[in-house]
Amino acid sequence: MTGPVHPVLALARSRDVPRAAAGSLLVALAATVFTGTRVDVPDFRYLVDFSVPVAAVAPVAYAVVLGTTLYSPMADLEHTAAQPVEAYRRAQLVALTLFAVALSALPMAAGLPFEVFAASARNAAGYLGLAVISARLFGSGLAWLLPLGTFGPTLLLGVGEDNTPEWWAWSIERAATSSALVIAAVLWLTALVLPGGPPRADDRAET
Repeated sequence: MTGPVHPVLALARSRDVPRAAAGSLLVALAATVFTGTRVDVPDFRYLVDFSVPVAAVAPVAYAVVLGTTLYSPMADLEHTAAQPVEAYRRAQLVALTLFAVALSALPMAAGLPFEVFAASARNAAGYLGLAVISARLFGSGLAWLLPLGTFGPTLLLGVGEDNTPEWWAWSIERAATSSALVIAAVLWLTALVLPGGPPRADDRAET
């Protein structure tokens, strides 16, 4: 006979956290295998020669995969429960961020420089923040919208004619760039304090 399930474990199971964690781990292992590979920024506007390490790009995938755990099959019950779940939501964001940062460190075993890890960890926090904001604005089924919707333009238009990132292309900046760190921190903190609100129609319709 099994005892009662801890509320945190029950929440994790209901949001399919183990599956998302396994998928993110696979992405991290792939980033580790291709640690020395760089993603070339397309020459879309200028004659530029700019690239970013795969490890710095992987956090976009972490945010998309882990963002699937923002959907709750019991959203109506959570919003009417006697015990508030906002604390659980915030704890979930913190846990997902720590996990994504840990995944970002995995390629260091294959020789990833600490500076690239720092940029990857910053991106993990920033893109997870975007995923939560996207889920709040558009519904949890579209948590991927803002991470992917901002990353695409960053690759296509994020490098200026002086071969340096534009001010808004924070995710392809070097780790030492303070403005990129501030933007990522603001996104993450916004997601942390943003209230859940009532379940959206697409949340209730998801299966």
